[in-house]
Amino acid sequence: MRAMILAGLLLATPALADVPTAVTDHILPGYANFTETAAGLAMMAETTCAPDQLRPAWNAAFDAWLGIAHIRLGPVEDEGRALAIAFWPDPKGMGAKQQAAMIAGMDPMGLDPVAFRQASVAVRGLMAMERLLYPEAPLTGDYPCALMATTAADLAQTARDVQAGWEGGFADAVLTAGADGNTRFLSEVEARQALFTQLITGIEFVKESRIARPLGTFDAPRPDRAEAKASGRAGRNIVLSLTALRDYAAALDPDAVTTLAAFDRAIASAAALPDPTLAGITDPAAWLKLEILGQQVQAAQDAAVTEIGDALGVGVGFNAADGD
Repeated sequence: MRAMILAGLLLATPALADVPTAVTDHILPGYANFTETAAGLAMMAETTCAPDQLRPAWNAAFDAWLGIAHIRLGPVEDEGRALAIAFWPDPKGMGAKQQAAMIAGMDPMGLDPVAFRQASVAVRGLMAMERLLYPEAPLTGDYPCALMATTAADLAQTARDVQAGWEGGFADAVLTAGADGNTRFLSEVEARQALFTQLITGIEFVKESRIARPLGTFDAPRPDRAEAKASGRAGRNIVLSLTALRDYAAALDPDAVTTLAAFDRAIASAAALPDPTLAGITDPAAWLKLEILGQQVQAAQDAAVTEIGDALGVGVGFNAADGD
């Protein structure tokens, strides 16, 4: 009888199996891929600053970042690394203003990768590289070329730092949640809650920033607010972000059929947007398609809160900005 009671209690308690899967099959490979592509960009930027040659490597690094950008936990949050990788949204245009001032003044910080790590996050990372690779007006002189190499090298180092932080201890802290001596995660529930938070806030970011910001209103759409507007990646970023979030959701709970189906519908709609730059949402029909996509992303979030939250034994009674 006692054995039957214990078995019943174990079945009623969410297993930790979902946490190792998310860490080993999604998070660690995601950071490794980003580190590899960022290193490739940095290596190429050492030999050329020709935009047409660097753009493929930059796009590959951006693609890889979107595969893991929803994880805002641990090492990626230390020292503002997530913002140093991708400072967006930037509603006041601080990045463009500060970068223009650096170029105009030929700021020595832009020539030294070590010193550059102390620069504002607004002039670092993928968005800073985008402005250099897709400038509004041609960049001339040696300084912008050197700044490209410095920015790429800094991005690669930041990626290495994040990966090293996860592989050098933070992953173990997640996987040994509740064990003696683990002061980061005092219980298995804390680890599950932290990972679940990344899923929900990641979906929220796609919905509120990547879709709602450029969507604006029916009478006043704002395509100028689209992410990565200069490179025309806005639609691609939505597709890749939703795909990564679906993979993460499946790692947390492979049996979340309602959630995964909702993601599939949203991803299909995102891939079918008539204008991947989102510039065309001034057309009412295109605006409506993006509005419907936002509703589908909301449906995926609602399903995840109910289905995956229940499977993990956690809820949304937390401050999403805290990460756990």
